[in-house]
Amino acid sequence: MVQFAANLTMMFKEVPFLERFGRAAACGFKAVEFLFPYDYPAAEIKALLDRHHLKLALFNMFAGDWAGGERGFAARPAKVAEFRASVAQALDYARVLGCKKIHTMSGITVDEPDRAACEAVWVENLRHAADLAAKDGVLLLIEPLNTRDMPGYFVSHQDEALALIARLDRSNVKLQFDTYHAQIMDGDITRRLQRLAGQFGHVQIASVPERHEPDEGELDYGHVFSVLDHTGYDGWIGCEYNPRRDTEAGLGWVRPYLAKAKVS
Repeated sequence: MVQFAANLTMMFKEVPFLERFGRAAACGFKAVEFLFPYDYPAAEIKALLDRHHLKLALFNMFAGDWAGGERGFAARPAKVAEFRASVAQALDYARVLGCKKIHTMSGITVDEPDRAACEAVWVENLRHAADLAAKDGVLLLIEPLNTRDMPGYFVSHQDEALALIARLDRSNVKLQFDTYHAQIMDGDITRRLQRLAGQFGHVQIASVPERHEPDEGELDYGHVFSVLDHTGYDGWIGCEYNPRRDTEAGLGWVRPYLAKAKVS
């Protein structure tokens, strides 16, 4: 049965970040995810997770100067030291927060002169990160991002990401399948999910093309959720969307699922 995690970076923005945990729990969510926890001590976030009986499904490694346009370091040859520091930092947080999945951002590489050099450093960096993460039983995730929202990002297609992951020869690195990005770049979501079953370790959703609640747009999410069930995927589905208006007013689509989760 599909189960949903509220993305606290994008949802419940009506209140400050630390208040969003309680809002999500009050709405019936049993898990949350977010982009970056690093503005707060890990112990403070852990206390909120415990207080509200929430699991943490996923967070991102530090990705640099976000406001300045940075989107990670893994494929940037001049940023190896920054990448390795971000790995250590993320694993420190994961231990405290009890989180077993970390999204590893690859970076904007459009201005890099040598694609082969970017791929080589990406492979070297991810092997280093995967070996450290394996000691804590942590799964690293690689997410292709669409070129409309994230021009110049290192990896944009699902199969491209899988080919890179295969070069790592590390069992604790998998695809992060975001249906919003995948539909924009690749389409054929049903057959793609079926074909890639077992190769993705986390799923995120949003409407296409507006990135709002998944009750509008060009994807039939009732069908998508059924496909995910049939693939055997039993992880959390991250609700990584921008609410149309008030977050809670837009949760009608998920309330039936959350009600079932409460019973189970």
